[in-house]
Amino acid sequence: MSAKQFLFIRDVILFTFTAFGGPQAHIAIMLKDFVKRRYYISENELLELNALTQVLPGPSSTQTLIGVAYKVGGLWMSILTFIIWVLPSAGILCFAAIMFSFLDDKHKFIQVMRYVQPIAVGIVAYAAYSLAKSVLKSDISIWLAATAVIVTLILRNAYVFPILILLGGIISSALETSHEENQLRVNLFSNINTRKVMYYLGILLLFATLGAIINQTSPFSLPIRLFENFYRNGIIIFGGGQVLIPLMFTEFVQMKHYLTGDEFLAGFAFQQALPGPTFSFTSFLGAMTMKNAGGSIGEQVLGSLVATLGINLPGFILVLFFVPFWNDLKKIALIKNSLSGINAVAVGFLIAAFFFMLKPLGLSILSIALVLVTFLLLNFTRIRTPLIILAGVLMGWFI
Repeated sequence: MSAKQFLFIRDVILFTFTAFGGPQAHIAIMLKDFVKRRYYISENELLELNALTQVLPGPSSTQTLIGVAYKVGGLWMSILTFIIWVLPSAGILCFAAIMFSFLDDKHKFIQVMRYVQPIAVGIVAYAAYSLAKSVLKSDISIWLAATAVIVTLILRNAYVFPILILLGGIISSALETSHEENQLRVNLFSNINTRKVMYYLGILLLFATLGAIINQTSPFSLPIRLFENFYRNGIIIFGGGQVLIPLMFTEFVQMKHYLTGDEFLAGFAFQQALPGPTFSFTSFLGAMTMKNAGGSIGEQVLGSLVATLGINLPGFILVLFFVPFWNDLKKIALIKNSLSGINAVAVGFLIAAFFFMLKPLGLSILSIALVLVTFLLLNFTRIRTPLIILAGVLMGWFI
């Protein structure tokens, strides 16, 4: 390992434990520390990597960091960086899920977290508003978002998500791409290694098939189905963590009842108080799912591992696959124009999930007030999310 690579690993560790605030804050920290202070890559390279992650599904902060690591030290550096970045927060959230079953006074824990749960819903409301404000700029995007809200609320089926994501991208791409731009796709796509694409899709199909055919009484059934659930969501989530949370709530709480709304919101609030990737929240979901199914501590750790790998692998594979020919990919108008439709559908998912997440809270004046106050603080002040979460914990403890 060269001195530069060793220094990069040290900086990644520091970044992991100080990266609060989500993707927007993460990219700002990378720009300051990895570009202007250390010169690992140029500013243009960082911004182009970040642009690539906006086109691809998956965790944008994680993918950008992996891309930087790839440029610094190749594949092995990317893998090491991924482990350093994901492991601490995922481990803490797995531990939190396991400890939940050993709490002597769970009622006290629920009481302490009762103000944090509406704060978590307020965070989702702010994410929906922020994304809508930046994405819904045309009649087509508004129509797609409204359709996604209505269909999600009515059907409540996990397979609605990939279908609507696909349709949203196709519709916006077809309507916004000119004939001349469309002709460019043939030459540019000729650079794609179709064998790698088939490997990538084969992983999804393998676990989807196993999850469907394995007898549900088998001890391996739930972990395999969990991997398929998270891997599938890792492929369709555009927009990062702000889209992940409501999507997970809709599928795992509303549709499959793997855990309760209170458990979900408490775990989400806890994750928001930690540095690192929002996608690590899936570690909590996997462990809690196995716990609620009667799993041992070892099985809960397995659930955490399966969830964390499942949700992150698609984005990890994709960013390493596309980085070598990103300069060609970003010229394809067909792909660029599909993003507006995909993001519009993602906004629809956020809005629908906001209504789903309100249900566990009830319609008490205090809960609605906390949701509203959280939204206003995030929208009109510079108060950071972890401080609002901490205030909610203190309110629950002392009031």
